Amino acid sequence: MSSTEPRRTALDALHRSLGATMTDFAGWDMPLRYGSERDEHNAVRTKAGLFDLSHMGEIAVLGPAAAALLDHALVGNIGGVKPGRARYTMICREDGGILDDLIVYRLGDTEYLVVANASNAQVVLDALVERSDGFDAEVRDDRDAYALLAVQGPESAGILASLTDADLEGLKYYAGLPGTVAGVPALVARTGYTGEDGFELFVKPEHAVELWQALTKAGEAAGLVPCGLSCRDTLRLEAGMPLYGNELSPSLTPFDAGLGRVVKFEKEGDFVGRTALAEAAERAAAVPPRVLVGLVAEGRRVPRAGYAVVAGGEVVGEVTSGAPSPTLGRPIAMAYVDAAHAAPGTEGVGVDIRGSHEPYEVVALPFYKRQK
Repeated sequence: MSSTEPRRTALDALHRSLGATMTDFAGWDMPLRYGSERDEHNAVRTKAGLFDLSHMGEIAVLGPAAAALLDHALVGNIGGVKPGRARYTMICREDGGILDDLIVYRLGDTEYLVVANASNAQVVLDALVERSDGFDAEVRDDRDAYALLAVQGPESAGILASLTDADLEGLKYYAGLPGTVAGVPALVARTGYTGEDGFELFVKPEHAVELWQALTKAGEAAGLVPCGLSCRDTLRLEAGMPLYGNELSPSLTPFDAGLGRVVKFEKEGDFVGRTALAEAAERAAAVPPRVLVGLVAEGRRVPRAGYAVVAGGEVVGEVTSGAPSPTLGRPIAMAYVDAAHAAPGTEGVGVDIRGSHEPYEVVALPFYKRQK
């Protein structure tokens, strides 16, 4: 197979049998949609959706100094995560620029699972290996050891409960525990990227098809549908969740992205980027950088990443993500705008869409928050 050939997940043949529209995403052939992306989006908001996320990058960090290594390599306090819990964090360069945002699961006292974005998995792996020098810990590429399925939506807990004896009620948000789902050994995690309650199931690739089929059957009466990456993007946009390559990049620090809370200066020991990030925190406190805000269209034209945000004839920001919102019924966008125009309700803000300044309302993120 040539290096230009996209990788295929263990569910590839199944996606094609379901009539999925496939697309190359970060070097993987992935389902974009199976039918209507609006229907898939609405199913996740009101019932449940089933996703193949096997393109995500799993990296195991093991050994007596695993916690110390991760505390040095990442900006979060990973040593403080209890076994069975997970944490959202970031890995930064020495200059504070974001290499990737991550979820780290603590599987045991000396065992962690780091989950990176597909497009950055190799970069994160290389950085962790390089930063492991001098630590009594092993960094292992586990990308081929896992398939990853996600069940998201208000009906997800009920669907999963019918297939597992794992304690789902006791499983908090951002936690994970080993269990068996439809007879398949899995790491069951209550995490997701849709703004809904839901679960991510890490299993061996050879078990992916039988698990997908069991979930499909169990979810039939509840309205579960297969979902592609297209609705995953509109769901995360409505939930105000950043996407690497759009809202996050090496040219931004976590403080520039409004996510300074993930940087834990109080943890013991030095960590990569600490000095630069402390300076970035001071800058952000003194002169607020551009602020990540929500924009809701007054008209029907859809903004796209890279479009200029304007006010009074001046460029005051840039759209990072934009799409029609099935839930709001109007186009929405996330954008970095100058602090002077970032307050919700700020008037006179527009987006330059092919030379026409379309009016937009500035709103606080997220656009959508589920009812608990």
